Amino acid sequence: MLTNQQCDALRELGNIGAAHAATTLSTMLMSNIEMDVPEIYLIDISKVHEYVGDETAALVLFEINGEVSGGGYVLLHIPKNSVIRLTNAMLGMTEMNRDLTEMDESALLEIGNIMVSAFLDATAGLLNIIMLPSPPSLVIDMPHAAFQSILATEGFMDINEVVLFRTELKSDQHKITSNIFLLPNQPMLQDIIRMLEELMKST
Repeated sequence: MLTNQQCDALRELGNIGAAHAATTLSTMLMSNIEMDVPEIYLIDISKVHEYVGDETAALVLFEINGEVSGGGYVLLHIPKNSVIRLTNAMLGMTEMNRDLTEMDESALLEIGNIMVSAFLDATAGLLNIIMLPSPPSLVIDMPHAAFQSILATEGFMDINEVVLFRTELKSDQHKITSNIFLLPNQPMLQDIIRMLEELMKST
């Protein structure tokens, strides 16, 4: 379990990263994007659906590389309605009641890559380390099913908790919702907490 102080430190880390992600998305879409302060939860992986629902969504998945122990993933979760709003804005389209196309999927990969790169750049900058995303992969599925598939990979069988950063992005024209999930293995989570605690002691 994390202490209140550790949760506060992680929340601030998520706030900095998500703010950079929102600013980058705003620049890319040439539209004002406002961000609510992220909520942070440490939740049992079997209860993810209670926090994000199990409606179909796009998940853009990145493996974290760099100066951290073990391994972990970052996921950008975007519900389908928000996906259509985002890709419409990027592709200059207006039809909401439509299926996702290859163009949408390509746009999602680009959006995810830009937002998650900004998120990791900002958090790594605060910790004074290097954190790099792998090339992205895209899953269109129910979030809970996607998580179970990811966590079945080698090295993540022992994960039973996930750190959830929930960030709502708002634009002038639309309401766009996205969530950033951090899935660290235990060594990575302990590394991040240790670095945050050292940072707090030095300030």
